[in-house]
Amino acid sequence: MTQIPGELPGKPTAASRTTLSHIMTANDTNLLGTVHGGVIMKLVDDAAGAVAGRHSGGPAVTASMDEMAFLAPVRVGDLVHVKAQCNWTGRSSMEIGVRVLAERWNESTPATQVGSAYLVFAAVDADGKPRQVPPVLPETEQDERRYQEAQIRRTHRLARRQAIMALREERAAQGFDD
Repeated sequence: MTQIPGELPGKPTAASRTTLSHIMTANDTNLLGTVHGGVIMKLVDDAAGAVAGRHSGGPAVTASMDEMAFLAPVRVGDLVHVKAQCNWTGRSSMEIGVRVLAERWNESTPATQVGSAYLVFAAVDADGKPRQVPPVLPETEQDERRYQEAQIRRTHRLARRQAIMALREERAAQGFDD
């Protein structure tokens, strides 16, 4: 692969892949007695942040969270594994894909997927300004598929933002103050 002048050298997907594991306790529960979705979301953000920092080689901040899906409840006593990797990179942004798995802490049954999310992180310098990130280099067919799907999600995010801004401008021109 030829490197473009001024572009950082790429990093393989595996270079920043991370798993965070945590046992859920009574402190993590909601009023229904299962683990609060916000607790899972924090673990997701923590794992994704670690991946973003590792991939970019420095600080990175959460810009957005897309498609947080809760597939099954998590219970007290579950050992939760949050697996994250960098799926795609732009100039200063990165999409991090996250899978959440849970297993009983005292059983030998396989972990099952209980959630997933996609987060966008922006790499920042000491002044909080965007900084360049290295390209991600997909290593497997699965990594390549994730990279292509991330590009689709990015296109949709940008189109949605553009459509919303156009609607707001149109409404403002019509005299609406909302």
